[in-house]
Amino acid sequence: MRIYGPNGTMAPTGGASARRTAGTGFSVSTDDGPRQTGSAGASRSIGGIDTLLALQSVEDPTERRRRAVKRGNTALDVLDELKLGLLKGELSPATLGRLRAAAAGLKESSGDPGMDSVLAEIELRVEVELAKAASA
Repeated sequence: MRIYGPNGTMAPTGGASARRTAGTGFSVSTDDGPRQTGSAGASRSIGGIDTLLALQSVEDPTERRRRAVKRGNTALDVLDELKLGLLKGELSPATLGRLRAAAAGLKESSGDPGMDSVLAEIELRVEVELAKAASA
């Protein structure tokens, strides 16, 4: 389906040029004039996409702090599960796996020095518990 004109309602002018001529199947244009291409518009839209991606990658400090608090709470919850399991006399391998994953998540900086020091203390406690479990 072809759409002609800005609103799509105009019929093409010069219907004779749209007809095929009998005899020749293919011909190369001998026009040596400059050709107009649509690459300028495409590069402009790519620049717009790059700009949007760059803006999305900018991280908000409050978002980093929120994620750090969540990682710290997760690590404390898993430490609590480990404590309850040890009080029951059960050392669950699943809990130890979650503790290892929590320790890996605590290494990322939050951007806040106070928050980072608290996360470092939680990470130290997690590493101590993992070392004790490995030696047992």
